[in-house]
Amino acid sequence: MTDRLEDDYDVVVVGGGAAGLNGALMLARSRRSVVVIDAGAPRNAPAGGVHGLLALDGTPPAELLERGRAEVRGYGGHVVSGEVASAAREGAGFSVALADGRAVRTRRLLVTTGLVDDLPSVPGLGELWGADVLHCPYCHGWEVRDQAVGVLATGPMSVHQALLFRQLSDDVVYFTHTAEPLSAEDARKLAARGIAVVPGGVAALETKEGRLSGVRLDDGTVVGRQALAVAPRMVARTGFLSELGLRPSAHPSGMGEHIAVDAGGATDVPGVWAAGNVTDLSAQVGASASAGALAGARINADLVAEEVERAVAVYEDPFSPASESRVSERVLGDRRHGR
Repeated sequence: MTDRLEDDYDVVVVGGGAAGLNGALMLARSRRSVVVIDAGAPRNAPAGGVHGLLALDGTPPAELLERGRAEVRGYGGHVVSGEVASAAREGAGFSVALADGRAVRTRRLLVTTGLVDDLPSVPGLGELWGADVLHCPYCHGWEVRDQAVGVLATGPMSVHQALLFRQLSDDVVYFTHTAEPLSAEDARKLAARGIAVVPGGVAALETKEGRLSGVRLDDGTVVGRQALAVAPRMVARTGFLSELGLRPSAHPSGMGEHIAVDAGGATDVPGVWAAGNVTDLSAQVGASASAGALAGARINADLVAEEVERAVAVYEDPFSPASESRVSERVLGDRRHGR
C-alpha cells in the first residue's frame, strides 16, 4: 500500500478490513475524498478462507482484502499502511495522528478497527487458532463436520456454542474447564443432545504432526479430539479514541467489549461512526461489509446536509463570511476530484 497520505480528507477510515473498505467504497463512489489507514493486522488472517459470503465463499482473507483495496483506489480513494495512535477534535473536524509521526485532518471519522480475540491461556491453543481451534460454527463448522469436536467452556455462550456444533457432528464433548457450573436447564439440554460433559480443567492440547489429536486434562487424562471450539473474550481496538471520550463498554452478550452505535453506525461522539466487529462482536465478513457500507452512506448524507445548510446561508446572504468559505471549499473539492 503505497498511496501518499494527504493533509486532509472528507473522511478518514481507521481499519482496512471488510467494514472499512466497504465504507470507503461507498464514500469514494459518492466523490468524497477518503483514506483508509490500515495497521495490517486483520482478525481473520489465520483462517484459510472466508466462508458464508455469497459468491466469494472460500476466498482467502488476504485476497479478499487486496481486491477491496483495488476497488477503493479505482474510485479515487486512498489506502495507506499505518497505525493510528490518537484522534482529537480540531475545529468542526478531527486531527488524526499516526504512530510514525504522520498526521491528517478529517471532517468525519469511521472506526472499523475490529477486535482482538483474547484466547484462553491453554498451552498449544494459540498455535492451532484458526485451524483446528476455532470459535464460529458458521465460519468454520462445515470444515470440521462429522469430526470429534470439543468445546472449551469459558463463559456464558459456551453451552450455546456446543449446541450449535452438535448440528455439525454427532461427537461433541463439553469441557467444563473454568466456566461456572452448569445450570440444571443447560445440563438437560446437553444431555438431550448427547453431548458428553467432561469436568475439570484443561491443562494443554495434544498434537500429532501439527494437528490437534487430543485435550489433556489437569489429571493427565487425554480426550481424543480433532477440533476444539472456544469462545474467546473479544476486545475492541479503540485505545486511540480516548482523547475523544469514546470508550468501549461491556457487550450485552458478556462476550467482551464494543463501541455502542445507533442503527446507522453513529457513535455518541458527533462526527464519529463505527462499523464491523468493533461494534458487532459476532458479525461475519458479509455483515461487517454491509455495516461499513451503511455507515459510509450515512456519513455522506451527514456531509451533504452540512454542505446544503452552508450553501443555503450563502444563497440567502452572498456577502456573509460563509460565502468565502464556501468558494474555498468548492475549489478544494474540485482539485481533489480533478475537476
